[in-house]
Amino acid sequence: MPPSPPLVLTVAGSDSGGGAGIQADLKTMLALGVHGMSVLTAVTAQNSTGVQGAWELPVEAVRAQYHSVVDDIGVHAVKTGMLASAELVETVAELLAATDAPVVVDPVGISKHGDSLLAASALDSVRTKLLPRATVATPNLDEVAQLTGIEVHDEPGMRRAAGAVLGFGPRWALIKGGHLSGDAVDLLTDGSEEHWLRATRHDNRHTHGTGCTLASAVAAGLAMGMAVPEAVREAKEYVTGAIAAGFALGAGIGPVDHGWRLR
Repeated sequence: MPPSPPLVLTVAGSDSGGGAGIQADLKTMLALGVHGMSVLTAVTAQNSTGVQGAWELPVEAVRAQYHSVVDDIGVHAVKTGMLASAELVETVAELLAATDAPVVVDPVGISKHGDSLLAASALDSVRTKLLPRATVATPNLDEVAQLTGIEVHDEPGMRRAAGAVLGFGPRWALIKGGHLSGDAVDLLTDGSEEHWLRATRHDNRHTHGTGCTLASAVAAGLAMGMAVPEAVREAKEYVTGAIAAGFALGAGIGPVDHGWRLR
């Protein structure tokens, strides 16, 4: 029998439009050669124009899914996404504490369309319970502002934001500067070394799912045994190509193309 691929678990919400969330995570994992598994935390009614509704799953359902996968199959890396409430954040943090695998935390707070995906009451739980479990935290600039109060307008601001995020306990912070003008620049740092990752900005509005896709790609790299800087560089390259190939879907913002390397 052929050897089994590395195992990556996503703990996140569902995007019924298929561009972000669990659906984006599993597509990314397949494209990068790892076996994707999932713990569903919420169901959304979502399409290219926005989020029309969201429903959390009970904590018991999240915990049961997680144990069902991890206790039997095992896992080489975990990625977290939409967790919605303080109760879900704390439950997932507790599960991660008992799992011996690197963790990529995408602290999803706001959708591409500006819809809130995290209760304000859950922010403190993200700071104090979830981020300390992270091998890599991957906030965008809106999420940085939510978590730290720092409004980032330039690259020095990204460095200040990274320091504030690291103060919550993740080993590495990946500050995504996609909302700035100019080239798409991200900063990866553990507080002692810095890696500035730059890519040409593509003139393509169809970028739904970029954050989920990047975090999942980082988790895939870690599951394959890459060091954090290598996993992030590889993930950045993959996402840049997916953005360039993003396509129209529905009446609003279409998704990145997770299968761009296969076409």
